Amino acid sequence: MEYVEPILSIASQIYTLVETVKANKKRCQRVSERVRALEDLVWSIKKKEQTSNDVEKALKELSITLESAQKLITKFTTAKWVKRILKSSSYGDDFNSLNERLNDAFQVLSGALQVEQGNLLFKVFERTNREQQDEVDRREDDKELKILLIEHMESQQKAFEELQISVQKLLENMNKPKITDEGIKMIKPDELKYELPKEPFMTTSTSEVYRGEYHGFQVAIKRYTDLNTSSGAIQSVFKKETETMKRFESPNILRMFGICVQEDGPRSQFLIIMEYCEKGSLRQVLDTECEKLSWPRKARMCLDAAKGLYRLHQTEEKSKVHGCINSCKFLVAEGYIVKLGGFELAKTETSLKKSTKKSTKSKESGSLCYYSPEVLKNINHPYSKQCEMYSFGIVLWEIATCKKPFADCSDKDIQQKVCEEKFQEPLPEDCPKPLGDLINACRAYESFQRPSAGVLVDKLRSVVAQLEE
Repeated sequence: MEYVEPILSIASQIYTLVETVKANKKRCQRVSERVRALEDLVWSIKKKEQTSNDVEKALKELSITLESAQKLITKFTTAKWVKRILKSSSYGDDFNSLNERLNDAFQVLSGALQVEQGNLLFKVFERTNREQQDEVDRREDDKELKILLIEHMESQQKAFEELQISVQKLLENMNKPKITDEGIKMIKPDELKYELPKEPFMTTSTSEVYRGEYHGFQVAIKRYTDLNTSSGAIQSVFKKETETMKRFESPNILRMFGICVQEDGPRSQFLIIMEYCEKGSLRQVLDTECEKLSWPRKARMCLDAAKGLYRLHQTEEKSKVHGCINSCKFLVAEGYIVKLGGFELAKTETSLKKSTKKSTKSKESGSLCYYSPEVLKNINHPYSKQCEMYSFGIVLWEIATCKKPFADCSDKDIQQKVCEEKFQEPLPEDCPKPLGDLINACRAYESFQRPSAGVLVDKLRSVVAQLEE
């Protein structure tokens, strides 16, 4: 139980910090309340003579989560809190992912102690109650924050124009409807607005993708040009899949709004409506905007991507993996916010396409540079979250270097380097060590040495806080 004392110590520090916060008071206080409930569980575990491996692992991860919580709350206790908020447009998402991690710890520890659902501690983490509390806290914090930001802007009338633009932009974002308020559903054709002239910005062998608008949101509208099955069958698949997709709702997972059926003579046309990310894929951004990316921004992009992967790995379907992680599967929205894509409504999309020979693989899906050592050695090795974490480590390396992995290497070269030489492509000399250590850990040769997505999110959050100082 080596982690019990550090947990109790940092919990005490969090309570003290919360008393001094200058912004986001409600959300910080709610974190403190949940940490206190977890502290009660940790005290109970401390009294037990023996604990299971799962409990020891949960205690270890909880200590890491609390360290990142302390750094997050510290942001709002110093005189520089205004500048930090203006630099970080996703501070609200940090609270969401932090509360998810605290909830995960509670589920394991309460289960080990057999805490009954009627227990007062359990009610602190009850999902419906927790989500309602978080939403009320967000609204109250945002209301107060608007006043504080406006007061700050008025006192800095002679400050840089860039600061004023940042404040206005943040206020606008607060007033915008939340993208997650929109349910995944069948969309009527008259709810969509196309950007004129109506020309696709991307075309594939089976579809055309247009830019448009849906309920005030910029969206990408994918129209299939070669249908595979009937309208009724497609709608049946979509209805089942929307229930699954609701579990993946996250600011760092590409938002799917639904499908739209357009009656066009004897044949129906089907459209898939999804969030539009103006900067394109992560790979495109790294190819064209590398010079604009500072280390704090790169670290924040790594954190965004990790949040998306964590949300996928942490669904009720515990074995859920993406299956094809690479830098083209992540998209980049305004503000360099990174979102995981490439798996949403996959069954619906499959039913919209005509079948092709399974032996035909795209270069992207067949590239060995993202394969973990265990898969390279045995193509029949069961694909797991640990395998996927290696692929994700390669993506993080791409963000750090802006380069393409194993460029100019043949498949045979990659197998030799990774499997025999246990080679890792080097990071830039000026890469911050804490960030570099995490990227290397994700690319570890042994799968058990790679962090889980949850631990990676916690540690990256701390790295971002450190770099944004």
